[in-house]
Amino acid sequence: MDINYWVLGIVIVLALSFDFINGFHDTANAIATSISTRALSPRAAIILAAVMNFIGALLFSGVAETIGGSVANPMELDNGIPIVIATLIAAILWNLITWWFGIPSSSSHALIGALAGAVFIGAGPSMVNWRGFVGIVQALIFSPLIGFGVGYVIMMILKRIFARKNPHTVNKGFRTLQIFTAALQSFTHGTNDAQKAMGIITFALVSARVQDNLEVPFWVKLSAATAIALGSSVGGWKIIKTMGTKLFKIEPINGFAADVTGASVIFSATLLHLPVSTTHVITSAILGVGSAKRFSSVKWSTAGQIVITWFITIPITATLAGLIFKLMFGW
Repeated sequence: MDINYWVLGIVIVLALSFDFINGFHDTANAIATSISTRALSPRAAIILAAVMNFIGALLFSGVAETIGGSVANPMELDNGIPIVIATLIAAILWNLITWWFGIPSSSSHALIGALAGAVFIGAGPSMVNWRGFVGIVQALIFSPLIGFGVGYVIMMILKRIFARKNPHTVNKGFRTLQIFTAALQSFTHGTNDAQKAMGIITFALVSARVQDNLEVPFWVKLSAATAIALGSSVGGWKIIKTMGTKLFKIEPINGFAADVTGASVIFSATLLHLPVSTTHVITSAILGVGSAKRFSSVKWSTAGQIVITWFITIPITATLAGLIFKLMFGW
């Protein structure tokens, strides 16, 4: 077997490892509220997340094509495989660091930032598609703002509708509904997040001249879907704790509102072929819902720490990927 195929195999293993880590890193996004309100047991919630992530990942590919071609054109890169290796190592390292400290950072930011940094150092600034990169960053920035606003509005509507109802009866009903919204949110997570690994594998395949277009092969879809489902089955307990308990005390009606908000924003982005951060969207939805419930009930100090991580992820992973490229390939 040609050595290029061995190197390509390493890239695929790294990409699927990133996808696996993304699964347990971001499992909290879909199931933290349902666990914190006891709508689902932790085991049931994680199994549900794994199954729905797998299904969602198999059914869509538009985001993968955006990832594969918007930051740089893989056909124009002579050293595309080393660039992808540096990208994936940087993104994996950042995901593991933030997971260790229980910080719900964005795997999407990590991958996009790392890819831009690796291309910048490995191929030069002119090889970065700045318009495409900025377009992705804009989607990553605006989607959490939309999530916050939609979550606030939905929660205010629910407050008015159920203001005179018995709180115990209301929460009992919404606790049941959360089973379905957790499934929906896990499904939408798969439709968007799993495609990022698909996109980077397709980028590598085109760079290696194994294929000449950004269409995602079925085996790539199946591999990425399996990796994110397996990662989801492991769970990310530290981040679940942050999302489910450290932002504000979530009741079933709040969890329902946050789940519906997150799922609708993420799926809308998927239909538009836009990669968004499920972490950012769902965290912002929780914050919006909490603000509608009672502004003072939100632990804004914890929220502030999360927001800081959002802003620093892209520059840190871009720098890290550039350094890794220099250290490993030093061209």
